[in-house]
Amino acid sequence: MTMDSKDLDQLLGDAVNDHVIPGVGVMVSGPDKVHYCGVFGQKNVETADPIARDTIYKVSSWTKAITTTAFMQFVERGDIRLDQPVSSLIPAFKDIQVLDGFDGERPRLRKPVREVTLAHLASHSSGIAYEFWSEKKDRYSKIAGVPESYAGRNAKALSPLSFDPGEQWAYGTGIDWLGEIVEILSGERVDHYLNENVFRPLDMVDTAFSLNEEQQRRLATVHTRRGDDGFTPIAFDWPNPGQRILCGHGLYSSLDDYTKFLQMFLNNGSRHGKQVLSPASVEVMKANQIGDVNVGVMRSTVPHLSLDAEFFPGMTKKHSVGFQITTEEWEGMRSAGSLSWAGLLNLFYWWDPARSLAVTFASQLLPFQDRRVMDLFVRLEKAIYKTSWPS
Repeated sequence: MTMDSKDLDQLLGDAVNDHVIPGVGVMVSGPDKVHYCGVFGQKNVETADPIARDTIYKVSSWTKAITTTAFMQFVERGDIRLDQPVSSLIPAFKDIQVLDGFDGERPRLRKPVREVTLAHLASHSSGIAYEFWSEKKDRYSKIAGVPESYAGRNAKALSPLSFDPGEQWAYGTGIDWLGEIVEILSGERVDHYLNENVFRPLDMVDTAFSLNEEQQRRLATVHTRRGDDGFTPIAFDWPNPGQRILCGHGLYSSLDDYTKFLQMFLNNGSRHGKQVLSPASVEVMKANQIGDVNVGVMRSTVPHLSLDAEFFPGMTKKHSVGFQITTEEWEGMRSAGSLSWAGLLNLFYWWDPARSLAVTFASQLLPFQDRRVMDLFVRLEKAIYKTSWPS
């Protein structure tokens, strides 16, 4: 059965009315044109301020693909290589260790069998893991009293790896370290570099690590679920004692802005004549970088932040420089070879090179992978692929 944009409106509007989600924005795009934009619900359920097309979101890990894009600009210039040891740029990585286990309450550490490379950081195969998706790292952090790994780049290299580089996949702060490398190579703050080399060329006017007063008024509030029929607004921000640029999760953005970013990939690295990446770099960012290793389940240690998380359970999934890769086409959903990721506050995106389609789904709700939201997301994706979009 063919569907149209009114069916998408109905699906999303019903989800708000049925208390699946407090507010949501969805955009479907081709390489050069937005096909659909639907915004429903409220930015804050207490003020009843409605979600709008220009609403700004804390996009959390949507930040990672943007930082990785800046990093790839230096790769394509020949300033660095993907197989280059991180220690050649950040010497502290020369002394990093692997957490082999625990003897009672004493961590058991050893030297890794190989050095961490830039490709390991970019593909989450370095062994660097977030505490809230790694029981091993969470236990170590509590014993050692180290800062949360998502609280900025300071001291993170001193925390041990969860496994030898290249031998497993674990989601973590590798992209934060790519931001550090962008600063080293550019000689400027990473936010300044991104403004000049990514945001301005792509006309991303509402994407930044901090907001002005007018943008603050458009910012959606984070919510948690209150039973089955309501939501509670909460104050949520990332810990950042060193006030560093949080290159893995610190950006704010909008539907239009992030869609422009994804359109750049659908256009082999350019948008409206502005070349941000070379076609060869885009191909690298579409290619498997973890070999025989597979992307696995992220087992939560902090349920109020995230439930156990996985996309397409049972499918073999790979990781590129920057994105998860689906290796199969599931019936009625995105093509094999599609690239995607998400953000902690139940934000999701993918771009499908085979269909020339990019989709953004933005909300501000905890915990991540809320089951009712995930059900909505799957139903939405199937509806999108039943809709006839212009080529």
